[in-house]
Amino acid sequence: MRKAAAFFLILLFSFTLLYAQENPPSENPPDGGDWDYYNPDSYSHGDQTFIISLLTVFPVVFLNDGNALKNNFNPPLGGAGSLSYNYYFTNNIFLGGELSGSFIPTIGNNMYYGIFLGARTGYQFYFWRLEFPLNITLGMAWHQYLNFKNYSFYLKGGGAAYFRYNAEWSFGIHTNWYWIPQFTNDRSKNVYGNMIDLMASVRYHF
Repeated sequence: MRKAAAFFLILLFSFTLLYAQENPPSENPPDGGDWDYYNPDSYSHGDQTFIISLLTVFPVVFLNDGNALKNNFNPPLGGAGSLSYNYYFTNNIFLGGELSGSFIPTIGNNMYYGIFLGARTGYQFYFWRLEFPLNITLGMAWHQYLNFKNYSFYLKGGGAAYFRYNAEWSFGIHTNWYWIPQFTNDRSKNVYGNMIDLMASVRYHF
């Protein structure tokens, strides 16, 4: 009986060691919907994000020769959306691009359309599971109103606040200030548009 008990204990101990070797304890908790583990240092060279944003845009002021022009937007807001991509070189610094569009109705029930394609760079701050990227974008803008078409460069700067839900997803809001010049052959007729967007965003990490 004692020999059988000793043999059983040795066998049980052997299986325990075998299981421990095949299933070592994980240093990093699994990623899931209840993602309790968070470390901002998990960002490293090669990490990427893809962002989908949608909401509204506000025309703020249009300047000509230092004077504010009265615009014909009514109401003074429209719809906006964007697709963005970021590539992280460090825990904080990223480089990417974006494609965005907007539309704004006018008093005469017409519509202004704008398409923006640009390259962007930025720096990201962290607090708890909140992430705050700041970015600046430079690119080309195409505008259309009735039969009038124009293209020019644009400059945009802004920031966002995201809550990191889990390893793959974060949710937040962002806002940007657009500076859109429209140049003519007569410098006195150049117009400098300024708009602000405010959008809800979903960000996928991979």
